[in-house]
Amino acid sequence: MLGALHARRLYDDKKIEEAREKGIELEFHPDVKATFLSFLPLRTISRFWGFLTSVEYPIWLRPHVYNAWARAFHSNLEEAALPLEEYASLRHFFVRTLKEGCRPIDSDPCCLISPVDGTVLRFGELKEAGAMIEQVKGFSYSVSSLLGAKSFLPMTACENIQQESGGEDKSMGDETQKSWWRVSLASPKVRAISPESPMKGLFYCVIYLKPGDYHRIHSPVDWNVLVRRHFSGRLYPLNERAMRTIRNLYVENERVVLEGQWQEGYMAMAAIGATNIGSIELFVERTLHTNRPRKKLLHSEPPEERVYEPEGNGIMLKKGDEVGAFNMGSTVVLVFQAPVSSANERMPSDFKFCIERGDRIRMGEALGRWHDA
Repeated sequence: MLGALHARRLYDDKKIEEAREKGIELEFHPDVKATFLSFLPLRTISRFWGFLTSVEYPIWLRPHVYNAWARAFHSNLEEAALPLEEYASLRHFFVRTLKEGCRPIDSDPCCLISPVDGTVLRFGELKEAGAMIEQVKGFSYSVSSLLGAKSFLPMTACENIQQESGGEDKSMGDETQKSWWRVSLASPKVRAISPESPMKGLFYCVIYLKPGDYHRIHSPVDWNVLVRRHFSGRLYPLNERAMRTIRNLYVENERVVLEGQWQEGYMAMAAIGATNIGSIELFVERTLHTNRPRKKLLHSEPPEERVYEPEGNGIMLKKGDEVGAFNMGSTVVLVFQAPVSSANERMPSDFKFCIERGDRIRMGEALGRWHDA
């Protein structure tokens, strides 16, 4: 099984790399196979896979299994915090911790770090009305759909959405406004914005984790997590082919969204599940269970939301703190505010990404920087 998976992955990666070397950007093209996936019981399959990966192996067999996995998916076993014999199951091995010092955290206070090991798929600034993120050339999805109708995105984005929407979208805006005030009252000190504050731009970054990557999710900055939202969606695969053939892939899939505030304004982090990776652990909320059997067959049920209000201040996280883990590989989307100047005159103090599309990045490395004005 590992050999077949590895051969298919090598073939797909080679085709993608050849296309990029020729300057060909992959475009969105729906196909019949993608439609067929919607009829498969992917959630049930993923729960069965979860059961298999939780089976404990005999101690003598463990090193052989994990070494085979590492060869197939290019995992670095030298970074594992424990000897291979101590990982009782494949699931335990998936979410392994690393040796101290393997992921140094960039200490620059004017720096936002990568929360995971992975490949940078997309990044940029959200300037257009409606705040759209490109899934692949020829198709985009809205940030509000990804984070939820009750998301408290910066009001500039919300106003643009309301101006271009009809009566139905207006009611959605009203719900967003209520959610904004509900959370604001829970933590008024965090949300207070000084009139002298510089302008804030809205940015995003999409990072894909391969099966061989380190699977824990860390905090990208010092921030205050105020809301957790769990969307019990589908579990489509998140590979390159799926991105090119399935509409609203990230919006359709099961995901856990954390929203809050950091020193530069709004911050949201979405952990998106996929086939065989429906289980997303959240260390700040151990009672959260994902990929549960559906009570309804409809995929449009509203998300489960929890407002964190210990002493009215939410949950404080430091840069590099562990937040959660995927039980294999998947995708993380960051949406955040950062300092910018006027659109006509960019200054050296503006936030700038220090990555390129397709870059391999490790947790703790800088995604972007800015300078104090």
